[in-house]
Amino acid sequence: MIEMSIVRIFILTTLSFIVAIAITPVLTHFLFKYKLGKQIRNTGDTPIYSRLHAGKSGTPTMGGIIIWFTTFIITVLFFYLAKALPSFPLSEFNFLTRSQTLLPFGVLIASALVGLVDDLFNVWRWGHRGNGLRFRFKFLIYTLIAIVGAWWFYEKLEWDIVHIPFVGNIELGWWFVPFFIAVIVATAFAVNQTDGLDGLAGGILLILFAALGVIAFIEARYDLTAFTGVIIGSLLAFLWFNIYPARFFMGDTGSISLGVTLGILAFYLNVVLLLPIIGFVFLWEALSTIIQILSKQLRGKKVFLSAPWHHHLEAIGWPEPKIVMRLWVISGVFAVIGLMIFLLDTTY
Repeated sequence: MIEMSIVRIFILTTLSFIVAIAITPVLTHFLFKYKLGKQIRNTGDTPIYSRLHAGKSGTPTMGGIIIWFTTFIITVLFFYLAKALPSFPLSEFNFLTRSQTLLPFGVLIASALVGLVDDLFNVWRWGHRGNGLRFRFKFLIYTLIAIVGAWWFYEKLEWDIVHIPFVGNIELGWWFVPFFIAVIVATAFAVNQTDGLDGLAGGILLILFAALGVIAFIEARYDLTAFTGVIIGSLLAFLWFNIYPARFFMGDTGSISLGVTLGILAFYLNVVLLLPIIGFVFLWEALSTIIQILSKQLRGKKVFLSAPWHHHLEAIGWPEPKIVMRLWVISGVFAVIGLMIFLLDTTY
């Protein structure tokens, strides 16, 4: 059983990588043909950011389509293959199940489509270059998606527990719902804030999904592990083209949807309190933005030259690849720390 699960996860991850690599030329051709590129506008509000990234203006965005569309193709393909030909050997590769992967898969696609609309508004809006959806509107939409997830956990799965490492499970009752919503929205925001340098968010997401995949495998949630494997395979292909200098950017369609999915997986695996450790870089990037906003509003001064944190490092002279690779290293270290805590907790 375990051996077959390992083989299935490996094959699905490899297939995901191949499919994502195959569809990338089609997507990039489309993005370049219709000039769906990110515009770096110097409005005066972010002079440092505009100066540092002026050379990237026009680079295609929405590259995150590669990740979620590949996941969609493989998930749906094997699901319907299992339905149509249940005795066919490849039908065993179906991993879309109500108990493990239906919600994270549905949330991934739903939030990706919302992010896609925002990306389209960013590059073109009724014949004029746009600024994307208003933050309050996006916040409302992702809150609604999080509410659906909270309802699924609380009503369908009758789940209201949160695990505290070395302490045990605690029941939150109806408080689980607002806690769930807050975590999902915060995680989506954190990943979105980190998506600002070539390969940065993609590399860190790869590390985090790998860490959660390991936890899922240890917990014998093999369908969930297969799901993370498919995302990892497509992320690898995306990262191949997204590392400096990026062929395209991830865009909201990738960063926010993967952030929401990360939060959902953390709840499914009951390791949500480990998420700030495993995803420490995402946490710090989000906090640096919040600190900057609050400082400007309350003190009239900036704490960082530019926010989030990776832009501050750019502003003080760090080369972009150096920032990205060092944050990858930091992310890897904290992911290992999170895994160590998980393993120690399971034997406590």
